[in-house]
Amino acid sequence: MTTPSLLVFAGSTRAQSFNRRLAHVAADLARAQGAQVTHLELADFDLPLYNADLEARGTPAAAIRLKEIFHAHPAWVICSPEYNGSYTGLLKNTIDWVSSPVKGDATWGSGTKPFAGKVVGLLSASPGALGGLRSLSHLAPLLSNLQCWVAPKQFALSKAGDAFDASGQLVAEPARQGVQGVVEQALWAAQRFQG
Repeated sequence: MTTPSLLVFAGSTRAQSFNRRLAHVAADLARAQGAQVTHLELADFDLPLYNADLEARGTPAAAIRLKEIFHAHPAWVICSPEYNGSYTGLLKNTIDWVSSPVKGDATWGSGTKPFAGKVVGLLSASPGALGGLRSLSHLAPLLSNLQCWVAPKQFALSKAGDAFDASGQLVAEPARQGVQGVVEQALWAAQRFQG
């Protein structure tokens, strides 16, 4: 069986985001395992705050492009920051646009099409002691509701301010192994679902 393609992205656009750094680490580890990786930056997609009245005037081109990208990858790794004990508004807004059906469109008439059957590995990073773990506990049921398969192995990087070296790599080997475990499980499950 061939290694499935993997989509990696963070739910943050902040320049010094720990979760964007973590996404780079996850992408590098997946490439080292032979996966074809698309490392997505949500800042590259101009999406307004979701509003059905706005959508009625036409789905933004960025939302259609994201639908295509999400649908094309059988495995994903999402690095989720934690804001007020949950995932970010940016991440929710992205999911809301990508999951919204395009009325009368033969390809995107189903909102779950970009999500159904995707295997999703979840990571988070935070300066706090829990590493953003609470965001993952909220994100997992949201993704399951969209018919994703959420990998049971998750990893939350605590004390993220001290976790990366100057080149953006993880300092501690147990942290690197935690990320690698999530990447490996997502790729392993997606490979078997494809088969």
